[in-house]
Amino acid sequence: MASATAPAAALTGTPARRPGRTRTRLAWGLAGAAAALVAVALASVAIGSRSVPIGTVLDAVIRYDGAVADHVIVHDLRIPRTLLGLAVGGALGLSGALIQALTRNPLADPGILGVNEGAAFGVVFAVGILSLDSPYLFVWFAFTGAAVVSLGVYGVGARGRAGASPVRLVLAGVAFTYVLHGITTAIVLRDTVTFDRYRNWIVGSLANTDPGLLARLLPFLAVGAALALGLARPLNALSLGDEPGRALGVHRGRTRALGAAAVVLLCGAATAAAGPIAFVGLAVPYAARMITGPDYRWLMAYSVVLAPVLLLASDIAGRLVARPMEIGVGIVTTFVGAPLLIALARRRGRLPRL
Repeated sequence: MASATAPAAALTGTPARRPGRTRTRLAWGLAGAAAALVAVALASVAIGSRSVPIGTVLDAVIRYDGAVADHVIVHDLRIPRTLLGLAVGGALGLSGALIQALTRNPLADPGILGVNEGAAFGVVFAVGILSLDSPYLFVWFAFTGAAVVSLGVYGVGARGRAGASPVRLVLAGVAFTYVLHGITTAIVLRDTVTFDRYRNWIVGSLANTDPGLLARLLPFLAVGAALALGLARPLNALSLGDEPGRALGVHRGRTRALGAAAVVLLCGAATAAAGPIAFVGLAVPYAARMITGPDYRWLMAYSVVLAPVLLLASDIAGRLVARPMEIGVGIVTTFVGAPLLIALARRRGRLPRL
């Protein structure tokens, strides 16, 4: 039976399913993850420094009354914040799964292409060099910085006859990250005004409840998601190796270039909107791979659902721990993600197969 499964997987470009990992089981698991996402989204709207009953939440959605304080909290603050968390979480989970596939490293993070440092440099350049003070402009400078640096990393990594190999991309990303981090630190330390504005962004937060922000970034997120999901089958083929993937008709260079573009769009937009948020793009695809195996069709689906669950749950925790103040979600995900990743690694005993 196993010998019949392997050739079929090779012909379709899909890794063979492990015993017991049937489509039905994975579909039910994905449905359960979606149900958890709905529950945590409702909790995100209802729970905070001032808790709002679920009945009032539904009433605010159906029959909004601006004269009712709880309706204003739900409609103007909690719902935009939750929608931003859903979008940012999905983007980080999907880009994390994609960058792990491109680098063939199950512990890779979207920041490995210099996205986070590029966005940080864009914000610092806008504030410290150009003396800008508009949050709207910060978002676009952050996105532009992430995109330019990521494309620079890919350009350097793709030079030479071997093309954009995973090792070359990682090395180029690390080099760009350290150089930009040094420049960013030098600019921040010489100007207290820049430092004050930069530190509010660098911790990572979903507190920006302006619905216009998400509307502006939604086209980038949509294109990036479409590109990523469309690469699931080619990535399955390349996971068999470059030569088998080429034999199955997959263009290695084009697949990696489109994958890098998707990471830039997804992670760049997410980082621009909420600041750099650690561990979500690393831990969620890692955990999802333990459920789905190396089939990127299921892996990406699980990642895009489970990442917002982790992000919104961390955001809720940040609001409750320091009531009536709050802790930035980027700080909470660091405390939550690190032990989670350690537990997963100890339970598995080895890295999951790519």
